[in-house]
Amino acid sequence: MANLFDPEFDQDQTHEGFRNRRAMLGKQVGSERLGASLFELQPGQAAFPLHYHLGNEEMLIVVAGAPTLRTTKRERELAEGEIVSFPVGPGGAHQVVNRTDGPVRILMLSEMIAPDIVVRPESGKISAFGRPPGGHGEGMHGVYFERDSVPFWEGEEPPP
Repeated sequence: MANLFDPEFDQDQTHEGFRNRRAMLGKQVGSERLGASLFELQPGQAAFPLHYHLGNEEMLIVVAGAPTLRTTKRERELAEGEIVSFPVGPGGAHQVVNRTDGPVRILMLSEMIAPDIVVRPESGKISAFGRPPGGHGEGMHGVYFERDSVPFWEGEEPPP
C-alpha cells in the first residue's frame, strides 16, 4: 500500500541544488507501465535538471506549496492542485524548483516506456535508457555529452 499524504520515502537525493526526498509510489503499488513519484523539495532545491524525454510523456500535480516551473521559454509559479503536462520532445522541457520559504510536494506521473532518451539542454548531456527512466533493475543507463558525437562510420571496420 502507498499513501500520497503519508508517503514512505524510498530515495534521498543529496546533490546540492537537487536535494529532495522521493517516494516511488508507482513502484510501491506494483505498477509496471505507469510511474508515479512524490517529490518533496526544501527551499532552494530542484527535483531534477531541466530536461525532456524522447519516449515518455510526463505530468505534474502540485500536492503542497507553490513550486516554480522552468521551461526553455519561461518560468512561473504553480498553485496547489495545478496540473501540467509535458509532451515528448523539446516542447516538454521542464524543471521544478522550490523558490519558497517552506517545503513543496509534487507528484510526477509518467509512462514507463523503454528504451528512452532524456535530453538536458542546459548541460548538453543525453541519457540513454534501456529500462524505464527512474526504474531500477536490469537495463542500460548511460549519460553522455552531446559534444562527444562521432561520425556514424568512425571506428567501424568491414567484417573479417
